[in-house]
Amino acid sequence: MGISYLFMNTNKRAGWHQVVMTYRKFQVSLSPQQNLLFGFATYTVLGCLLLCIPFFQNQSVAWVDNLFIATSAISTTGLVTISVADSYNGWGQVIVLGLIQIGGVGYMTFTSFVMLSFKSNLTHWHQRVLNSEFSMPKGFFIHDFLKAVIVFTVLIEALGAVALFIAFRDAGVEHNAAIWSSIFHSISAFCTAGFSLYNNSFESFVDNVPVVSIISVLSIFGSLGFIVVTDFWNRLSGKTKIISYTSRIILLALFTLISVGTLIIFFFEPSMQVLRPGTRWLAAFFQSMTALTTVGFNTIPLQGIVLPVLLVIVLLMYVGASPSGTGGGMKSTTFVALIAIMVSRIRGKSNVTFLGKAIPLERMYVATSTFMLYASVIFVATFLLSVTESFSLEQILFETTSAIGTVGLSVGITASLSTAGKLILVAVMFVGRLGVITFGLAILAKRKKIATKEDEADLAV
Repeated sequence: MGISYLFMNTNKRAGWHQVVMTYRKFQVSLSPQQNLLFGFATYTVLGCLLLCIPFFQNQSVAWVDNLFIATSAISTTGLVTISVADSYNGWGQVIVLGLIQIGGVGYMTFTSFVMLSFKSNLTHWHQRVLNSEFSMPKGFFIHDFLKAVIVFTVLIEALGAVALFIAFRDAGVEHNAAIWSSIFHSISAFCTAGFSLYNNSFESFVDNVPVVSIISVLSIFGSLGFIVVTDFWNRLSGKTKIISYTSRIILLALFTLISVGTLIIFFFEPSMQVLRPGTRWLAAFFQSMTALTTVGFNTIPLQGIVLPVLLVIVLLMYVGASPSGTGGGMKSTTFVALIAIMVSRIRGKSNVTFLGKAIPLERMYVATSTFMLYASVIFVATFLLSVTESFSLEQILFETTSAIGTVGLSVGITASLSTAGKLILVAVMFVGRLGVITFGLAILAKRKKIATKEDEADLAV
């Protein structure tokens, strides 16, 4: 019997080893972009299956809503069709938070962190996928970058949770509720996820300076991107003497766009006129910040905002956060590159420059491609939703832009979408988290073909 038992165990180990080897061969056979698509899809499906288990629910939840929440969490969007606090118990909320954390720091970053925890070296394959997941300028080393991501994420989320706990307690939140709420919202804010345990987001805290300020700092830190963090760390530690060109553009775009958005919302939104001047400025800043950083929280109701302000928020959501951060959107550097291309062409320059530096041709290709692909996804999704739903064009456009930018702001129609409408937004959120360029390469990329003179043709534009 002992020999038979040993033989069976040996066969099981051999079978498991064969499964692992087959899976690894499958992964290696995929391109970096396909690996990212496969990884995020796997986490989304697993999250959905877990949320479908009644043990994690406070009340019965339809499968499409579980899929929507899982996709919204892994994509760090924050759009919801149901109340997370009312629909899931504490363990269910932990699953949602886990998906947010994985989505925020990145699928491959999470996997590589696990590997480094067990003192395993990153393979060349891991480094290729990481380079695909994070857009980095030349001169950044993946090991240093990964270390900065992990340390910075843990540090900021921990400090944010402590600060929020104090702020929530001072605001009258019960002790135990304040503990979980501070942890949940610290991670959700830093990962720019926009998930809240309060059904009206942070509308109840519109005049609470400590809570609003802490959430804003966490969101900005997350959206700035790990490039800026690594850059400043290298500068402080003496590895470099200046802040990189990319970081300077990111900071300039962030503060310029937030300032412009704040001014427009402050002066053009009538519903804010009832607030005290100090609270109005705070609310205007927060709404501008939450759209650009794609964190997706709100302190004022968005259902009744006027069309000009709605349009400005749509633009901020479209532009989005910085590259290699937790935020989504087209990316602020892409927006700057597009402006530089336009200005250089108007001035008749042969090369494209910004802040006295020439932008490489490859980066301009990426910027224009990203802009067109984002516009295409928004158009297609808006068209499909206009067929399946009966809401106004501005409502559908707002929701679609929020989904592709992984923002999470809503004018209140998400929960009322049909099953088809919810599935359309699920697809849009997934593409938004993966990135339109990465998604396109994963689906359509073919082997490179060397172009010849016979393949060239002129095009008047």
